[in-house]
Amino acid sequence: MTTSAQTDLAIRLARATFNRALANADLASIGLLLVPDVVLVTGTDSAVIAGRKAQLQAWKREFSAHPRTIYTRTTHSVEASAVEPIAMEHGHWQGVADGASVALASGSYAAKWRKVGEDWLLVAEIFVTLT
Repeated sequence: MTTSAQTDLAIRLARATFNRALANADLASIGLLLVPDVVLVTGTDSAVIAGRKAQLQAWKREFSAHPRTIYTRTTHSVEASAVEPIAMEHGHWQGVADGASVALASGSYAAKWRKVGEDWLLVAEIFVTLT
């Protein structure tokens, strides 16, 4: 059985991997962290991006922008379920233009994770743009 501390560490490590993949425009690594039917709700217009393929296409478009925005998510807390192999992550996100130091936008997010085999994968994320 996975402990709450193990879940917290595993999700924080997976989030760090996701952040590196975003910084490096690494679609393959992002894809490995998503369940096939993952859902993402964007922060400003609440657009729903449903499915791994759709999300990877959205990231591909983001990566081709000049200058491109690099998004970083910072985990504040992870709450592990006591009854299912799922957990909820809460944190802060920001988008910074490549080469800049000031955020273009930032806000809060929540992410649902599920343990599949030995890996924690993203099931859903919702973002809110606050600044």
